[in-house]
Amino acid sequence: MNERSQLLKGILEGCILAIISRETVYGYELAVKLQQQGIDVKEGSIYPLLLRLQKEKLIHGEIKKSDSGPNRKYYTLTSAGKVSLDAFRQNWNALKHPVDQLLDKEEP
Repeated sequence: MNERSQLLKGILEGCILAIISRETVYGYELAVKLQQQGIDVKEGSIYPLLLRLQKEKLIHGEIKKSDSGPNRKYYTLTSAGKVSLDAFRQNWNALKHPVDQLLDKEEP
């Protein structure tokens, strides 16, 4: 696993919760939205995470008919998911600034 994958693994859950907080999405659509933001994630790595988030009751999945193709499972954020997303935002903001400062400093 490369360095980018390792970093992404730690923040992917927060990114997924953020997208689902804005709109109801299905798995493939979620992968596309992540890619549009420059977060290249394989669709196959998203589904296990969605299952785990559902088991932890952070998101709710509901099968709905699709106008094009088979039925799809659409995900919405639960109240516990909103709390988790808020915690992620606080943790991310607490880490982002000091890491940026360290990385932006020139070496002696």
